[in-house]
Amino acid sequence: MARTGDRSRSAAACALGSLDLSLDRTSPVPLYHQLARQLESAIEHGTLAPGNLLGNEVGLSARLGLSRPTVRQAIQSLVDKGLLVRRRGVGTQVVRSQVKRPLELSSLYDDLESAGQGPSTRVLRNAVVPATAVAAAALGLAEGAEVTLLERLRFAHGQPMAFLCNYLPTALLELDSPRLESTGLYRMMRSAGITLHSARQTVGARRATAEEAARLDEKEGAALLTMQRTAYDDTGRPVEYGTHVYRASRYSFDIQLLVRP
Repeated sequence: MARTGDRSRSAAACALGSLDLSLDRTSPVPLYHQLARQLESAIEHGTLAPGNLLGNEVGLSARLGLSRPTVRQAIQSLVDKGLLVRRRGVGTQVVRSQVKRPLELSSLYDDLESAGQGPSTRVLRNAVVPATAVAAAALGLAEGAEVTLLERLRFAHGQPMAFLCNYLPTALLELDSPRLESTGLYRMMRSAGITLHSARQTVGARRATAEEAARLDEKEGAALLTMQRTAYDDTGRPVEYGTHVYRASRYSFDIQLLVRP
C-alpha cells in the first residue's frame, strides 16, 4: 500500500507532468514572472485543478533547473493571489482559480465553459411570480404583471461561483429546470430563436449577507461583485432582467478600453 508521502509526490509529479513549461532565459522578463504566469494560466484553464499538488520548492527547483529563490518568488506571487497555498509536510497546492470574464453580452455558463472551468448549475427556484417594480420597469411591464423568476447557483469545478437571479416575460420561452442545470440561459434563448442584440449593465460591489455567504461558501461580510443587466433582442424588446452576485475572491470583470481618436 502506498504511503501518504508517496501519494503526495505522485500527485505532484502527475500535476506537473501535464504542463509544458517553457522558460526563456534570454528574455528581459524575469524568470520568476515567466514561471508564475505559466502556472497561473494552467490554473485558469483547469490544467492544474483545485487540489493538485506542485510539490515543494526544492523539487520544483530541481525539475525546472531554477534557483530556489526564483521558484519561491513565483509561488509567493500566486499565493498572494489566492491561487496556491503552502501546506506543511505536503508542499504547494492549487486551491482555486479566479475567473476573468470579459465585460460583454455573453453567458457566464458559456464563458466558464470556454475557459475550461467545468461549469455546472443548481436551479433553486423556477416560478411564475408578480414582477417587482424594478423588474417590471426593466422589462417594460406593469408592476405586478406575471414574470418568470429564476434563481440559480453557478459552479466552476464544483465550487460555487455566483448566485444568479433572472426575470423574464412568461411568454418568452419554456424554461425547463433540468435543461437549465445542463446549459446556459442565453444558449436556451438562442435555441428558441431569440437573437440577443444589446444590454444595459451596471457593475458594483458590496459585502455578503449571511444568506449569500452560506450559498457561496464565503464568510459573512466577504467582498462580492454585483451586476444588474437588462438584455434586449434584435427588435429592441427587453427579454431579460438579471441581478447577479459573484465571489470577488474567485471572479473579476475584464474590460478593454480604447482611446478615442
